[in-house]
Amino acid sequence: MAMTLRLTDAQQEALRVTAEREQRSMQAVAADAIERYTSERNSRRNEIFAKIMDRDSDLLDRLAQG
Repeated sequence: MAMTLRLTDAQQEALRVTAEREQRSMQAVAADAIERYTSERNSRRNEIFAKIMDRDSDLLDRLAQG
């Protein structure tokens, strides 16, 4: 799937420098960054939900009973 990603000049330069340093394409570096970002966000969200479920399990049970 094609996508246009608009970056500031500074962001593009940082991506270019990183890709060059790692001997990878800018696309590969950007795709990896997106994958790590979304994975970390999803993991963090799941941790928060688990804490809420644990902390408020009695309340959630009462609400479920209606």
